[in-house]
Amino acid sequence: MIEAEGGACFLCEADITRAENCRAFARAALGAYGRIDILHNNVGIGAGDKEAVGLSEEAWDRILEVNLKGMFLSCQQVLPVMREQRQGCIINISSIAAVCSPTSLTAYKISKAGVNAMTQTLAIGNAKYGIRVNAIMPGLINTPMAIEAHTKARNIAKEDLIRERDAQVPLRGKMGTAWDVAHAALFLASEEAQFITGVVLPVDGGQSARIG
Repeated sequence: MIEAEGGACFLCEADITRAENCRAFARAALGAYGRIDILHNNVGIGAGDKEAVGLSEEAWDRILEVNLKGMFLSCQQVLPVMREQRQGCIINISSIAAVCSPTSLTAYKISKAGVNAMTQTLAIGNAKYGIRVNAIMPGLINTPMAIEAHTKARNIAKEDLIRERDAQVPLRGKMGTAWDVAHAALFLASEEAQFITGVVLPVDGGQSARIG
């Protein structure tokens, strides 16, 4: 898609849960561009999550390792570059599960709440270097991964699942799309957001505002 619109891109495969891999993709970006202006942390899993009593230690460890430790390691390897530049923007993809979720999402909720806290900590700790750090909390988004995963896990028809998820969204009674999250990220990465840092922005059609 990038190349079709006249841009250039390259890929660097990495395991975000390993510091040496995060260090490698930071070096690869530096090698290609000579600087790192934006880090967009879009990574997360929820497989195996259950309510507290039924949650296995293995599932807990894996979810926290990917969702929270991975994002921390990614930031940790890129921040020194941005500090030297005295400029940079980090965007962490969280989830409204951090503030409103069913009790079956124990580890996922806790990991995403940790992402929000980490975002605020890094924002304050790096503001003096001109680095902005923000998070986005997507709500119910109609993506193939989300729909297919829940369809299989719950053994429910795709159409019924979409109708059920749509009904939970206050704004127009319809889930968002990946573009809604992308547009929010684009704004936070842009110069128009140059005075915004430490923000945790819901992109959820008002779902997280429905309290009680």
